[in-house]
Amino acid sequence: MGRASQPSMRGQNSVTFKVTDRRLGPVSNTIILIVLACLLGLLYLTQVTKTNSYGYKINALQQEQSKLKQEHDDLSVASARRQSIEQVASSSTAQSMTPVAPSGAVN
Repeated sequence: MGRASQPSMRGQNSVTFKVTDRRLGPVSNTIILIVLACLLGLLYLTQVTKTNSYGYKINALQQEQSKLKQEHDDLSVASARRQSIEQVASSSTAQSMTPVAPSGAVN
């Protein structure tokens, strides 16, 4: 709104307001669109970066899980071996065998 001053007459306001139509020009529109596109690009990049960082965390946890599974399998095999040696040693067949002393070395 612009203000225009006119000589005042009796019974009239000394200041009148004119309605002026202000619009953005093509250059201003272009600049605003470029700024909005940059903001959207930054928003997209922040979201992608967050997603990638979560992906790295998930990958590290999966690697740790596979390592722990492998360690569990190794411990299960070792436990089974120890149990089988004890069972063989305590079996009746092993108890009936006679121990043999080494007779000497072969040259």
